[in-house]
Amino acid sequence: MASSNKNVAEEPLLFNHSATPSKHNESDGELERILSDTTVPYFSRVGSASLIELKLLFIIAAPAVFVYLINYVMSMSTQILSGHLGTLELAAASLGNTGIQIFAYGLMSEKCKRTWNGFTLEAFSGLPEFFKLSAASAVMLCLETWYLQILVLLAGLLPDPEVALDSLSICTTISGWVFMISVGFNAAASVRVSNELGARNPKSASFSVVVVTLISFVIAVILALVVLALRDVISYVFTEGEVVAAAVSDLCPLLCLTLVLNGIQPVLSGVAVGCGWQAFVAYVNGIWLGMIGGTFMQTIILIWVTFRTDWNKEVEVAATRLNKLEERREPLLN
Repeated sequence: MASSNKNVAEEPLLFNHSATPSKHNESDGELERILSDTTVPYFSRVGSASLIELKLLFIIAAPAVFVYLINYVMSMSTQILSGHLGTLELAAASLGNTGIQIFAYGLMSEKCKRTWNGFTLEAFSGLPEFFKLSAASAVMLCLETWYLQILVLLAGLLPDPEVALDSLSICTTISGWVFMISVGFNAAASVRVSNELGARNPKSASFSVVVVTLISFVIAVILALVVLALRDVISYVFTEGEVVAAAVSDLCPLLCLTLVLNGIQPVLSGVAVGCGWQAFVAYVNGIWLGMIGGTFMQTIILIWVTFRTDWNKEVEVAATRLNKLEERREPLLN
């Protein structure tokens, strides 16, 4: 009896995965083999590879999306309930959620002290390598998230701050819900791409990028169409104010465009993390390059509008304006 217990105690906790390949590794190898088999018709290869990739993708993405959505709904429930008390209460709740709530919970929670047991020498092992990747990842994620929170704070400086803050906070909340789905696919894309690159499967890595981006894009488009169809009533989930509802309805086209873009950008950021491009993505998400990108887009739009202008029609419009001014002008002397 004692000898059997000794044998059990001496068994290793970790096994060599190369000696005992898992079903996940077998699926990865099968995916690369299917994509590399040129004897099979192209669409047959894509169909078979898609089934394998979707299975691997949703095993990772589904739990991540579920957890992110639950956490976000718990955070936004206070804002939703406050909106039915009044527009001023909604504005206060949105500011609270933006700047205070999460930070205060981290400081006041009794479980916070249980997460740290003091400094040890082992805690600093491999710190430079960890810091190199984590610092760039932190900057990347902060720049992706903070710009929406900063917009809510800046809305309070507009001429009608109550309506502006309420409508913008509602739009950012809706955008945040969809963004949580994209963040879940962000994690899945990072894991899938890094795994395939580590297994030296370039075709599988490329195929994973296409599949995860397409799935997230389709989901974002569907949700954007739903929001656009419900643009006149969706704000009543948060508030009963008709003025705020009208403002949200006017913002919905821009909101839907944001939802579609947020269905792609976080996923591609996850791909960049899987490839080890964290520092590059942090630069891409930077404030200065963001300002340059916004100015560039404005320039392109203005160039497009300018060169498509019918100048004969503009002359007629200008003449109409001058005629109206002449009719309103009164002579100084009779």
